[in-house]
Amino acid sequence: MSWFRCVETRPWASLRLFCLPHAGGSAVFYRTWAREVGPAVELHAVQYPGRADRMSEPMVSDAHRLAHLIAGAMAPLLDRPFALFGHSMGAVVAYEVARLLQERGTPPVHLFASGARPPHDRGEDRVAGRDDDGLVEALAELGGTDAEVLRDPELRELVLPYVRNDFALIEGYRYRPEPRLNVPVTVLAGDSDPHADPGAAAKWRQVTDAGPCNVRVWPGDHFYLTAHRSEVIGEVLRTLEVPVGP
Repeated sequence: MSWFRCVETRPWASLRLFCLPHAGGSAVFYRTWAREVGPAVELHAVQYPGRADRMSEPMVSDAHRLAHLIAGAMAPLLDRPFALFGHSMGAVVAYEVARLLQERGTPPVHLFASGARPPHDRGEDRVAGRDDDGLVEALAELGGTDAEVLRDPELRELVLPYVRNDFALIEGYRYRPEPRLNVPVTVLAGDSDPHADPGAAAKWRQVTDAGPCNVRVWPGDHFYLTAHRSEVIGEVLRTLEVPVGP
C-alpha cells in the first residue's frame, strides 16, 4: 500500500510538502492541512505501517530503516521542489529522510522540525517499556491523546501496540554525525512542551550547515500545533515563499 495520503492532487502546484506524524500518529493528523496550505502546495502525509488503513502490515521498529523506506517511496514524487515537515518522532525521521535524499542528489528545499529534541540530543525519556497504564499516562502527559478514550480495552488492543512500537523506535534511535545536512531548518515548538522545550529544540542549529536555523515558539504543550494550526501553516508557507491561500 502507498506510503502517502494526498487529499487532493494538484498537478499545477509548484511545491510538494511531505508531513511525517508523531509517535502513535497517522496521516489523518495532517488531513485538515491540505485545504489550508492553498493551491500552490500539494500535501502528502506519510502513513506509517501497522496502523489505520495499514494495520495489517508489519510495523517498522528502526528509525533508519523507516527513513530508507520513506525516502525510497518518495522517489516518483520528486519531480518538483519539496519540503519536509515532521512533528516529534516525525521530525527525527524527516531529518534522516532529508540526509538520504541529499546523498542521492535530490535534497528538500527545507526541513521543518516540530516538537522534537534534535537528533544528537535525544534526552532520557523512556516510555516504551512501561505497562499499558503507564503508556496511556505518558500519552496524556504529552497532550495529544484523550486518556479517557484509551480506557476502552478494545481500542487499547488496537492502538497501544503501534504506540509502543513508535516509542521504542525513537528511544532506540542512534544519531550518526555524518553526512552533515546542508538543508535549511526551521524549528517549531510549544513554550511548555515537557518533551522538547524551546531551549532543547534550538539545538537543531547544530545539525545543519545551511546557514541560520530559525526557531518559532507558540504557547502550548507538545501538541501546540493543534491549537495554532493556521499560524504554523502560515509560518511554513512564508518560509517557503509560497502564497498563503484558503
